[in-house]
Order: sequence, then structure tokens, then C-alpha cells
Amino acid sequence: MVISIFGLGYVGCVSLGCLAKNGHQVIGVDVSEHKVDLINKGIPTILEKDIDVIIKEGHDKGLIAATLCACEAVHNSELSIICVGTPSSPQGHLNLSFIYNTAEQIGEALKSKDDFHTVVIRSTVLPGTNKRFGEIIEEKSSKKRGEHFSVVSNPEFLREGSAVKDYYHPSVTVIGGDHDGAIQKVVSIYSCLDAPIEVTDVKIAEVIKYVNNSYHALKIAFANEVGNVCKSLSIDSHKVMELFCKDTRLNISPAYFKPGFAYGGSCLPKDLKGFVTLGHDNYIQTPILGCIDNSNEHQKKMAYELVAKTGKRNVCFIGLSFKEGTDDLRYSPSVDLAETLIGKGYHVTIYDENVRLSKLIGANKAFINERLPHLSELITDDLETAIRNNDVIVINHRNFDAGPHNELLKDKHAVIDLVRVKELECLPNYEGLCW
Repeated sequence: MVISIFGLGYVGCVSLGCLAKNGHQVIGVDVSEHKVDLINKGIPTILEKDIDVIIKEGHDKGLIAATLCACEAVHNSELSIICVGTPSSPQGHLNLSFIYNTAEQIGEALKSKDDFHTVVIRSTVLPGTNKRFGEIIEEKSSKKRGEHFSVVSNPEFLREGSAVKDYYHPSVTVIGGDHDGAIQKVVSIYSCLDAPIEVTDVKIAEVIKYVNNSYHALKIAFANEVGNVCKSLSIDSHKVMELFCKDTRLNISPAYFKPGFAYGGSCLPKDLKGFVTLGHDNYIQTPILGCIDNSNEHQKKMAYELVAKTGKRNVCFIGLSFKEGTDDLRYSPSVDLAETLIGKGYHVTIYDENVRLSKLIGANKAFINERLPHLSELITDDLETAIRNNDVIVINHRNFDAGPHNELLKDKHAVIDLVRVKELECLPNYEGLCW
């Protein structure tokens, strides 16, 4: 395939070399005459392990060239990859001017091109950029997206110092688009790599890089805070984190990575608070660890606001314990939500198949007696009647079997899902907490 690459910086140069190594004819495009001259001499524009050898080999085989002329590159290729910079302002906003300037250049070039052209945005951009990029091409070319061209989002996950290795050994290749032919053309570029290819929605492809890097930053800062606390206690923090990483069932795994309601129970709130206090007692600041509880409380507030905006006062809770399969009510976010609603004058009915007042004992009983002393007047074992007699239904347990109750639920004013029960999403009155 003949591919043009706009932007000969870090991502563009690596893509140029690796695509040529895979046998593609590649044309680099840049506004910098110096960068174009370097590529045309077989010299990379960046310092990176192995890239000098790859660029020279591709150039010597006649697979690599570069130009200042966008029109020439578009006319002589069937696919363009956008790798131009998206620098950040001091306030955190992205400067997308280079991206949109490139869209204008491609649009101008497509005015006089008959063949279908595929554009691939590799640069890190905000959700909605793909859509605007296509609109600019349409404005400049007078051609229609989906008929004469398509724009595909394909974020890069290259790390400086190991970019060539990362290119050939990605964990996953993400492709977002709205044109099957264009998507398959992009898929074909990566079919030689030993990695899964995930075709997804455009906006998901646009946002995933931000999610990834925000989490990577969080991991570094989290480990540093753990290290600071451990050092103050003369504990080997590296040994601690080595042990932490050995748990691939919970710690380093998909566990807990499902957007939903707040955490609760007898362990997480207590142990987090204990560790933060441990740092405080040793004069160690833990700003990230210290903010986790605030974030958790905010999630409870968001759930309350979803109920409040319905304007209805009769609310049925399905699930009161902190998670399904247990009767543990200690620090359950549902107890907090119920307590808040009752305090504001709502009528609350509660159904939880595992909670039996006669069987509550010890700390569990003491907790609920303090927080919801009139629970016996609120709780019911008749789910159908509870749904029928209330306007707003709040779901807090994933094991809720929606099927037998769908007809009742669809007539309610609102069904608010805090845990994402898929079967509920078809209801016209459905709203998820953070999806």
C-alpha cells in the first residue's frame, strides 16, 4: 500500500520506518524543510533505538521519501496517517490547529482526486476531533464523507526509548471508524502484528489514550506515596510493591475497573483511612490517597442528584448491602443514599433478598441501627409490590433479574441503575449512573 504520513516528529518518524519495514511505500509530509531533507537522505528526525537502521533500510530500498507538498502526497497515496503535534496549553487545553490545518490541506488535495481516500488520525486528540476533521475536509473538497473519503481514529501507544518495539508489539491496536472499507484498510496495516485488533466507536478510540496515560500517571504517583509512607516506617517499598504486583486476580487485573456506584463494606473504607492516617502520623503527605474518599463521596452525591432530578418522592431501592451476595450493610453506599433521601423527606422502600433483620448481628446490626433505625418499617420481601408502589426504582445489585419485572419497570417514572444491569438498558425510562 502507498501511505502518506503527515508530521515527521516522534510518532510520524517511527510510523514511517516501521511501515516501510513491513513493505509499504511511504511518503512523509512536514512543514519543516530540514525534516524532509533528513528523511530524503535516509536519516531519522529523532533519536530512538533502532529507528536509524530502519529508516536507512527503507530509504535504500526506495520505500521511503518525503515532501513539503501535501497535495503531492495525497494524490500519490491511498491512505494518509496524521501524526502532527497536539501541544497542551498551560490550562490543559489541546492546541488542535496543526490537526485542522492538515485537514484543510487534505481537503484541498481531494478536490482534484477521484479515488476514495482514507485518513487515519494517529495523533492524540480530544473526542469530537475526528468528526470536525471530516467536516473540514468536506468544506474544503466539496466531497462527502463516506462516499469519497473516510476518517478513522487509530491512537498510538508508543513510549520514547522503546517506540519501535512498542510499534511491533502493542498490547492492543485500537481502530475507530464509521466506514467498513476504510476500517478494513487500516486493519490490514496491522494484521502482521502479533496483537489483538479492537474495532470500536470513534469517540472511544479518541478518549482511550487519555484514560491510559491518566492511569499510568496515577500508578506512578500512587507508588510514590506508598514509598514515602513505607520509608518513614523503615519498610522496603520496592519489596512491598513487588508483592502487590503478584496479585493478578485483583490488584493488576480488570477487577474493579467498572464505572459504577461508590465502594463500601468493612474493609476498603477502614483500610484506606488507616493507611492515610499512618502517613499523617509520620508527617507524610498522601494527597492522592487522601482524595480517594472525597471522590467516593462525590459518587454518592451524583446518585442522589439522579434521584432528585426526577422530581418524584417515592423511591424503591433494590439492594441495600454494599454488594450483592452478602447481608453486610457496614459503610454501604446504598445505606448512605437511603439515609440522605429519608432526611430530605423522600419515602423509601427497600428490597434486599439477603438482608433479614432477625439475622443481623454484631457490628453489622449496630451500624444499621445507628444509620437507619427504622429499617424494619422500610424493608419488604415483596419485590413486585415494592416496584408497583413507587415512582423511582434504584438498582444497586448486579444480580438483579430484570426479566420478570420489565413490564412493571417500563411504566415507572425512572429506573436508575448504579451498577449496570444490561437487561435494563432497553427501558425508555432508564438512566445509568456514569454511562
